Amino acid sequence: MRATPEASHNGGDGPPAPDEYLIRAGYALGGDDGCIADARRHALAFLDQAAADYPLSVPARTRDLTQLVVSELVTNACKYAPGPVLVELRISTRAVDVVVWDSDPTVPAARAADPDRIGQHGLEIVKAVAKDLVVEQQPVGKRITARIPLLDTPAAAPAPSA
Repeated sequence: MRATPEASHNGGDGPPAPDEYLIRAGYALGGDDGCIADARRHALAFLDQAAADYPLSVPARTRDLTQLVVSELVTNACKYAPGPVLVELRISTRAVDVVVWDSDPTVPAARAADPDRIGQHGLEIVKAVAKDLVVEQQPVGKRITARIPLLDTPAAAPAPSA
């Protein structure tokens, strides 16, 4: 993963143009004990509003993954960056984007898999479930964007046996 606007994981087709987003919502979180739960609640309310306002199906899997990504990215921001955390949620007809900004300019790196390690798996999880993951260093801090597809892709069916 490179720390540039073009960096992506899984080679996505690029972000939608700003006018392609159906709705966007932003939230400032104080970084206190309840901010992670607040961020998850905001994410669910955002997805509920998108489904109510547009002929848009938000699969249960996308709802769950959005909450998971919000939780992991906000947890990391609260843990490693002093000050407020900004969360922006955007939805297009193809995907939900979770954008988290914090004040620490350090580009995070997923650690090597270690089943004995307790904790510090957040970025590994986000990389595994997001279609794209972009980290951009900002004049103050960094912005991390994870894209979660709206299409509910079922697991591959086993090959028929002869």
